[in-house]
Amino acid sequence: MPKPPPGVSERDFETALRRLEEVVGREWVFATDEDVLLYRDGYSPLWGESEERMASAGVAPNTVEEVQGVVKIANEFGLPLYPISTGRNLTYGGSAPTYTGSVVVDLKRMNRILDVSERDKTCLVEPGVSYFDMYRHLRSNNIRLWIDTADPGWGGLVGNALDRGGGYTDVDFRDHFDAHCGMEVVLPTGDLLRTGMGASPQAKTWQLFKYGLGPWVDGIFSQSNYGIVTKMGFWLMEEPEAALQVSVTVPKRRDVVPLVDALHSLMCSHTIQSQVNVVSPVMSGTDAELVRLRGSGGASDEEWDRYAAGRGGAPFWSAAFVYYGPRAVIAAQWQHTKDRLAGIAGVQFREVASYTFPLTDEQVEAVADKQRYGIPSLNLFGSRNAPNAQPNEGHMDFSPMVPPRGEELIALTDYTSKVYVDQGFAPSFVGGMMFHPRTMICFHAVPTFRNAADNARTRQLFATLVRGCAERGWPIYRIHPVFQALGMEMFGFGGGALHRLHETLKDAIDPNGIVSPGRYDIWPRRLRGTRA
Repeated sequence: MPKPPPGVSERDFETALRRLEEVVGREWVFATDEDVLLYRDGYSPLWGESEERMASAGVAPNTVEEVQGVVKIANEFGLPLYPISTGRNLTYGGSAPTYTGSVVVDLKRMNRILDVSERDKTCLVEPGVSYFDMYRHLRSNNIRLWIDTADPGWGGLVGNALDRGGGYTDVDFRDHFDAHCGMEVVLPTGDLLRTGMGASPQAKTWQLFKYGLGPWVDGIFSQSNYGIVTKMGFWLMEEPEAALQVSVTVPKRRDVVPLVDALHSLMCSHTIQSQVNVVSPVMSGTDAELVRLRGSGGASDEEWDRYAAGRGGAPFWSAAFVYYGPRAVIAAQWQHTKDRLAGIAGVQFREVASYTFPLTDEQVEAVADKQRYGIPSLNLFGSRNAPNAQPNEGHMDFSPMVPPRGEELIALTDYTSKVYVDQGFAPSFVGGMMFHPRTMICFHAVPTFRNAADNARTRQLFATLVRGCAERGWPIYRIHPVFQALGMEMFGFGGGALHRLHETLKDAIDPNGIVSPGRYDIWPRRLRGTRA
């Protein structure tokens, strides 16, 4: 049997596990070494080291009442709990707890789709519902609504939203936390809370109006440890008549400045509704000259343009996005976009794919960029290609937020590429993903390994990127648990006033400090001196 949580005796731990079995059933308490390994982070930057975050057990409740029973026992015995929805938070820690010795509260059995209203375009789900579950439910019941899906699509609506994940379709839906409306939460005391209009027992508008009456508290349950969310409502996108997927390319490095300026304007005016992905085909590869240019941290535009010219006419930048709606409206939006971008010398426009909805099963199978049409997939795992013939053993996502300006994307790419090369790594492929109209998330893959020496190097790389990007005005929006303390240091305005508020709330809401201690560096009073 795995070690008990810190501060809990073996005898008390065994007693607590028996009590948990009484609540959820013996088969749903996982306490063998083999069971616990299933909650290991397969991409851990501490793999096999003594500091690797490991669970002591797992418990899988099936109802809200069972969750409350688990919380009651945790308070009685001082068990740290770590709730997960589907446990698929890959590259951000997976299902492994922040605090070693925690009991994972695995909500996979709570996978009921409680309500879908085609008329109101809303749904209410439990945390075990995956994007695949919701998509299949909508399609099998001929409900003409879309769920904006994460990529890969094996995760859960609730877990992804609570970690502030994003998607690909219309701006009203692809910020997954922003697209939620109402939640039910088991507080660390065992009390059951409904937020927004759900606090009024007879309300018909729980999934329709977010705010309810008085302070809006939903935000404190995202990227936090103030409770266990057991239900969550979401707004769904009405299936459009049609969609047109397009790409825009420009030939020179500095062309990204007018390109991003125009795209930003078109997104803010809702001419472009979808997520926009701005990437550089030229900077994808591992040849020596490319590594030299990227590693220099400041090669001139002229050097870069000469290199690009030698790549057989490949564009320096490419932007991909989708229009949704009536065909006549799409045609006008596409033409307006081309008119706005026509002033960039050498700009090229291409129509990539066109669809009329609903799609047949055969058409769904043939769609390449499924996530752009509310279709979950695992295609992201098929990333073995010519420049990536031997993928890394794993990676963490490093995700700084950058203003939507081309010169910022160039500066970020120069800086991070040099850091990678200086520390002995191949530079990460970088693009500006405009999940939000007013920022770009610039994802970087930081490789992880199954040996301590290489992981020590990767941790140094990650820490350097966190600090360096924050110093340059590009702090991260989401981070692996191993680095959450460092991440919060970058939000230290007012002598750490935000962090102190987080911990003040923790002490008030979770007096025994049982729910996800240490998550996003929010430690309960009893563990504040350990922080490990």
